[in-house]
Amino acid sequence: MSKTIRLTTAQALVKFLNAQYVSVDGEETPFVEGVFHIFGHGNVLGIGQALAEEPGHLRNFQGKNEQGMAHSAIAFAKQNLRKKIYAVTASSGPGSANMLVASATAFANNIPVLFLPADTFASRQPDPVLQQIEHEQSQALTTNDAFRAVTRYWDRVQRPEQLMSALIRAFEVLTNPAAAGPVAISISQDTEAEAYDYPEEFFNKRVHYFDRRPATPREIGAAAALIKDSKRPVIIIGDGAKYSEAGPMLEQWSLQCNIPLVSTHSGKSTITHDFENDLGSLGVHGTSAGNKAVQSADLIIGVGTKYDDFTTASKTLFNFEQTKFINININRRQAYKMDALQVVADPKQVIEQLMPELKGYKSSFGMEIAASKQEWLKERERLAATRFNRQDFAPEIAGHYTQARMNEYAEVLGTELSQTEVFIKLNDLADDDAIIVGSAGSLPGDMQRLWNVKKPNTYHLEYGYSCMGYEIAGSLGVKLAAPDQEVYAVLGDGSFLMLHTELVTSLQYRQKINIVLFDNAGFGCINNLQLAHGCDNFGTEFRDSDGQIMNINYAAVGAAYGAKSYEVHTMEEFEAAVADAKKQNISTLIHVKVLPKTMSADCEGSWWNVGVSSVSKRNEVLQAYAAKQEKRKTARKY
Repeated sequence: MSKTIRLTTAQALVKFLNAQYVSVDGEETPFVEGVFHIFGHGNVLGIGQALAEEPGHLRNFQGKNEQGMAHSAIAFAKQNLRKKIYAVTASSGPGSANMLVASATAFANNIPVLFLPADTFASRQPDPVLQQIEHEQSQALTTNDAFRAVTRYWDRVQRPEQLMSALIRAFEVLTNPAAAGPVAISISQDTEAEAYDYPEEFFNKRVHYFDRRPATPREIGAAAALIKDSKRPVIIIGDGAKYSEAGPMLEQWSLQCNIPLVSTHSGKSTITHDFENDLGSLGVHGTSAGNKAVQSADLIIGVGTKYDDFTTASKTLFNFEQTKFINININRRQAYKMDALQVVADPKQVIEQLMPELKGYKSSFGMEIAASKQEWLKERERLAATRFNRQDFAPEIAGHYTQARMNEYAEVLGTELSQTEVFIKLNDLADDDAIIVGSAGSLPGDMQRLWNVKKPNTYHLEYGYSCMGYEIAGSLGVKLAAPDQEVYAVLGDGSFLMLHTELVTSLQYRQKINIVLFDNAGFGCINNLQLAHGCDNFGTEFRDSDGQIMNINYAAVGAAYGAKSYEVHTMEEFEAAVADAKKQNISTLIHVKVLPKTMSADCEGSWWNVGVSSVSKRNEVLQAYAAKQEKRKTARKY
């Protein structure tokens, strides 16, 4: 008869988390690093008590916003290539509901996070308790049922013994390379504190193996034949390639066969910018070099990509009449996209299997790859040197704004800096191993086109969900994953206003992050979308009730929290701020006033299918709708 140990449900949870390990290429490490928490009604007396008394090796961080701390957990797992995670726990009701956006973010990006939302009473005796919602159709329905739509696995624990099967299933999902994502286990608050005689072997060390699944001979033979039959193949690097750590093999393959490489938002930094066959990004935020390559391709080899609309330019980027597809992906569903030849296996393993089959093969690109790359680098240099001058007005820098409006912003904000020149300067000044973090607004476009990656895994863009407010919280998670590297959160004033309170957490635990806040007094990216489709300015600029531009001092906000803050209006001030920020041992906030409409513009092939109104009093809107309908004719329908 097996021995037992008497623990509460919450104590058993914590003990189990301490015993989970992963093995990757023979290296064994703990899987759960720690727990982010905001304690309150529903979890403080259960999970809180268990963590306070017997945390084991788990690190504990007090969050300031439930969504924010969960974003930190997401970023930590992403930066660790999904091989380490944090759990997050919040109070019953609104505290747990606040984590829903983060869970959706993790789901869209296939990032493992263990959500532990507190739930209502299993006994139902005190119902309705504080923060409980009541449904007439079912007493079993709670706030936490909303997690079902945004998790890979969902469970509710209402008896202590249910915890065992729930956790075993949860960790199968969390450690599955093909289907990794968020898991939510809702534990009723009275159940958290109930005791049970758990079998001791339940807490034995468990090792979850990330074995590399090889491709079958049939898959390798078919893929090799397609490649040999092509003249202009292009490889798309997605996040599956990064998680597989396939960067060095991709470079070898590219050189052996003279195949250009282009990267998605999440695949970028799998290889570095200085690799000779790297043509940057593709799609809506693509470089001219990357988009030209895929438009002329007769074969696309997708390595770990899911082909979202920004990658495919809403399925208009590829020449579908001449282009075939091979998809190398550990996830079978993703491998089926684009009606491709499916190779369902680990990307690094597949490349190792393919290369011997392709000996002697060379694409017909020749020196075209190098020429195209140099053409793009010249354009980047031009953007770095583009200036706004009130006396010598350049319409190209102003987009849809008039000279009078640009002058108004320059006067009120006290700046003539462009977003692109500041962004490229940051790339020049940052350490080679510094990690840049972004998520939403116009900056992801600049990140994808303009940021030159100098070291692998130093580019961290959450664009699967493009969640505003991810940037600062995400930077904290990245810093926990890479404590010896400088971390820069780049974000606009709109994102800063959405969520920035994990800056306080970074200060509290002395986890230094650097916030570079580009302030153009509005939701600039959406204002661009509005104006580019015939609409007038409406609800996207930060103006007061008198119509005046709001000039907010965000540097003062950072200073009030205790961060080292800088207010920047000139390039000289920016250079000095970045240099001084490197010397600090606390978090910094560099508040840069930049002019609107000075982000990088779309390159050829960059089209995004959005819902343009088919009925309007404005001719500009009707023209935009007509243009959209015409463009849709070239898009693939499946």
